[in-house]
Amino acid sequence: MRRRDFIVIAGSAAAAWPLSSLAQQSGRARRIGVLMGLVEGSPEAAKYLSTFQEALRGLGWTGRQNVQIEFRAAAHLEGMRSHAIELVSLGPEVIVTYTTPATNAVRQATRSVPILFVAVSDPIGTGFVESFSRPGGNITGFTNFEATMGSKWLELLREVAPSVKRVAMLFNPATANAGASGGIYLQSMKTAAAVLGIELSVNPVSEPADIDAAFAAVAESPDGGFIVMPNVFTAVHRDRIVAQAARFRIPTIYPLQHFVAAGGLMSYGIDYSDQFRLAASYADRILRGGKPADLPVQQPTKFELAINRKTAQALGLAIPATLLARADEIIE
Repeated sequence: MRRRDFIVIAGSAAAAWPLSSLAQQSGRARRIGVLMGLVEGSPEAAKYLSTFQEALRGLGWTGRQNVQIEFRAAAHLEGMRSHAIELVSLGPEVIVTYTTPATNAVRQATRSVPILFVAVSDPIGTGFVESFSRPGGNITGFTNFEATMGSKWLELLREVAPSVKRVAMLFNPATANAGASGGIYLQSMKTAAAVLGIELSVNPVSEPADIDAAFAAVAESPDGGFIVMPNVFTAVHRDRIVAQAARFRIPTIYPLQHFVAAGGLMSYGIDYSDQFRLAASYADRILRGGKPADLPVQQPTKFELAINRKTAQALGLAIPATLLARADEIIE
């Protein structure tokens, strides 16, 4: 039996415990804080929150009858910090975070309230946990790092755009586990680039105007492509990035389906809705007395491939039938 299966089964068994007695012991509805590193009111934030709430209901936590969720979202670091302080002051029994910056903001605000993260690429490197199997503190959760992801992005981009020979990585060092070098995804990209005969470059951006300059630079040659890395900055500036890719007719692969829905060519990445469903099972266990230190960090097992055929046609690209057959979502 896989560790993930054991955790889900154990969580299901725990769901049989009477929630009414748990609520009566505390004398109030249990409180969960949620902080997402996303634009407040964005479709992504609404989708993930709804998924989390639905999963909680399936475990017996039915709205304000026995649980109260305090939700906050911000796309900028200062906003995340202020929300984190506010959430901690409300006395939650667990705080769920989305993205590394949001997790770090809550970590700076408390070292005692249990924290469950989603979409943290390098929880060990950031110091959130000691190891995946033994987190060792008040933080655990669901990493979005998969060692082969970088090579997969390159392979898919070449499959859709065979003429691509130069690929730039687009990311913001301040909001990504990447640093100036491209960080945790870089090694698998280098390996794949060598096999595919692709020249790989790192293109950090700090301001929205840098996005325009990056695409203009790559467009100087007809064989360029982009990989947009998963981080808060690229998510916030999704529309601008997609617009520049279309303007300069550059084949680009993204980490989330939301980019494809906005007109991006294709995406391959983690199914974050699945991670929020799993986060609900961990929140359930913590509300019943479990400790983050005893809950291992889980790695992703579900991935999504999305393709925008309209964008492909605009770029003069023919999507192979074999790739279309593998896609989870196709936008016509």
